[in-house]
Amino acid sequence: MAGENSRRLIEVEEVESNINGGERPEEPWKAEYGKSVVYGGLDAIITSFSLISSISATKRSSVDVLVLGFANLVADGISMGFGDFVSSSTEKEAAAKERTVMEWDVRNHNGPQKMELLQQYQALGMDINDATTVVNIFAKYKDIMVDEKMKFEKGMLPPDDADKPWKSGLVTFAAFLVFGSAPLLSFIILIPFTKDESVKFTGACVLSALALACLGVAKAKIAGQKYGFSAAITVFNGVIAAAAAYAIGWTLRNVAGLQD
Repeated sequence: MAGENSRRLIEVEEVESNINGGERPEEPWKAEYGKSVVYGGLDAIITSFSLISSISATKRSSVDVLVLGFANLVADGISMGFGDFVSSSTEKEAAAKERTVMEWDVRNHNGPQKMELLQQYQALGMDINDATTVVNIFAKYKDIMVDEKMKFEKGMLPPDDADKPWKSGLVTFAAFLVFGSAPLLSFIILIPFTKDESVKFTGACVLSALALACLGVAKAKIAGQKYGFSAAITVFNGVIAAAAAYAIGWTLRNVAGLQD
């Protein structure tokens, strides 16, 4: 009977919420490794294209661009992938350690822990009576209370056994290679058609812009942002980085007088 009444109450509240809440916002795209793909891909495109820009400014050949480009791409990809793995592993281990400490505090100093959680709920605007009820309920379930205090006091989610740091590192490495290859493809595809290095560089600019725009759209889909604005900002970021690299390469060759 109690369960039936609870179900009806929830249904009534949901109907009232639908009436008063307006149209439901669009949910962001839930990509398990979306962060690693965007993080690795964006860094790869900008790094690779910036390298191409600096090399092209010094009037090097396509062979130089490809050799230096792919060597740098693989080396940076390994570094990025391993860095993501280490970062994710450290974050997970730190959360597990913090949860162990928090669990000991909750089990051995329950009174002060309940008072801290009560004050935090009050700070969020919860009535003292409601806050007391919630805390007393959580106090019956130690694991839930530990997780709640982790979120409030440490700003950390409890460690998830399903998270695999090595997968994040592998995805970052793969994304770095795939997206970082985009600017270099122009120097491969156009080899049979032209020997003009400026044409190949222009092709690299176009491919880089397309790849950056795709990543910008993916980032917007994950974060629930506007596609056009996100793509434009991402491309602009790449343009600034590449322009700086090209300017430095041109300056070193033509102003500083660095020649082969």
